[in-house]
Amino acid sequence: MARDPRKLDDETELHRALTVIRGDVLDPASVDDVVAGADVVLSLFGHVKGSPPTLQADGTRNIVAAMTRHDVHRIVTLSGGGLRAVDRDRPKAADRVIRLLLKALAGHVLADAEAHLEVLRASDLDWTVVRGPRLVDAGGTGRYRVGWVGVDASTRISRDDLADFILTQVDDRTFVGEVPFVSD
Repeated sequence: MARDPRKLDDETELHRALTVIRGDVLDPASVDDVVAGADVVLSLFGHVKGSPPTLQADGTRNIVAAMTRHDVHRIVTLSGGGLRAVDRDRPKAADRVIRLLLKALAGHVLADAEAHLEVLRASDLDWTVVRGPRLVDAGGTGRYRVGWVGVDASTRISRDDLADFILTQVDDRTFVGEVPFVSD
């Protein structure tokens, strides 16, 4: 589902294998139509200029409700490195500075990411929230680190490698109920 399917790159082999449906994650009926018949949900939406401040939490609530109605159990979502896994992260000084900057410059986005995580934690779903650092437009290598902020992590990852990891989570149950940080 995409708000504007024209913005998707339709030149890729993967795109030709997808059915793209126009919809809005804030519209429960749109979400319900897409989730019906699904085996897994990959939720990769986020804030853009003009987004409501509770976009991610409200959209995730709609997704969770649709998944519950349609008996779909697995969801993998995407968030930024500013979202903390308090018990596992070991942020270094640079990580703390980045989080302070995020709070100062985009505090509503960080608060919304935290609220989306709470929606998932309150559900009975098999969820994983994948966190990534700065995304770069470089070819994927298929080699990346999976860990926690400040623990075996770097400050960037290619979009290709992040996408590769997200797709592995469809079947991999290692990080169910976790918020792993993926970097190159």
